[in-house]
Amino acid sequence: MRLTQQTNYAVRALMYCAVNPDKPSKVADIAASFDMSETHLFKIMKVLVDANLIKTIRGRNGGVMLARPAEDITVGEVVRAAEESFLLAECFDSGRKDCPLILSCGFNGLLHEALEAFMDVLNTKSIADLSEDRFGMRDLLKIDVAKTPIAANA
Repeated sequence: MRLTQQTNYAVRALMYCAVNPDKPSKVADIAASFDMSETHLFKIMKVLVDANLIKTIRGRNGGVMLARPAEDITVGEVVRAAEESFLLAECFDSGRKDCPLILSCGFNGLLHEALEAFMDVLNTKSIADLSEDRFGMRDLLKIDVAKTPIAANA
C-alpha cells in the first residue's frame, strides 16, 4: 500500500506541532521546514481541522496547534482522515461489478484483512511516539526554542 503525499504531509505537520506545543505554529514555518507548498499545506490543514486533529488560533500571534494531546492522536487516525480512498484493488469499489469472481473471490477478502492489519499497526503508535526526540527534532526543523526571559525579582 502506498500512502498519498497528503497523508505524509499531514503526519509531518502534526509532528511539527507536537514538538512545538507551547505556542501556535505558523503554516508558513511548517511548509518551509519540510520544503512543501504552503498552498497545499493549507488544504491539508482543513482536513486536519475537520478531523479535530488541529485547531487554529486567530490573530497576529496565531497559527495552528494540536487539538488534543499528541499522545491521544494515533497515526491510524491521521491516515484515515488524510487518505481519500483505501481501494487496494478495483474490486474494493462496491460500484464495480466487472469481475465475474466478485462474489466468491478470496483475493478481495485477503486485501481487506491486510488493510485491517495495516491500520491496526498504525493505531499502536501516536504522534507523540513519532516525536519522542522533541529537542533533536526542533533543531532539525529549525524551530526557535528561545524562551521568554524570566523577570528578575526586585
